[in-house]
Amino acid sequence: MFIIAGLGNPGRKYANTRHNAGYEAIDRLAEKYGIRIETEKFRALTGTGVINGQKVLLLKPLTFMNASGESIRAACDFYKIDPKEAFLVLYDDISLPPGQLRVRAKGSAGGHNGIKSLIQHLGTQEFARVRIGVGEKPEGYDLVDYVLGHFPEEERVTMEEAFSRAADAAAMLLAEDVQTVMNHFNAHVAKS
Repeated sequence: MFIIAGLGNPGRKYANTRHNAGYEAIDRLAEKYGIRIETEKFRALTGTGVINGQKVLLLKPLTFMNASGESIRAACDFYKIDPKEAFLVLYDDISLPPGQLRVRAKGSAGGHNGIKSLIQHLGTQEFARVRIGVGEKPEGYDLVDYVLGHFPEEERVTMEEAFSRAADAAAMLLAEDVQTVMNHFNAHVAKS
């Protein structure tokens, strides 16, 4: 079993916000591979299926962003998953331009509270990730208001493409080594 998690916040209030980029990418992955994410387990919405010959659990934590690690740790423990080997997370990143992706094999939280929670609960920074650029916070904006805000209409097409590319990167990581996936997706610069 390979676990692919998308970070976000549950509820209609948070739908289509910058902080829910991970949820959006997981939804695109589920749609592409015919996986229904509707089972509530591990304090998350989950769905199982097969992608590139690998059995997967797609997971959207319902714990809210800052406690994402609790849900993901429970799933890893249940399936006896080593996060370094069979776990991948997709999430928003304000340090990347809207629509740009960055695939990494490991790394710090970089100020992202969902990733801080993951590192704390998994006990390691060594897990694969696909960061989805949502753009830098404009000067004078509150960070929380910015990440919980919606994409402006002119960025929506760029972001829809990014969610689909992030799903493609996740699928490719099941069949290829991280360096190959990084070379393929990190070189792409989003149009603004």
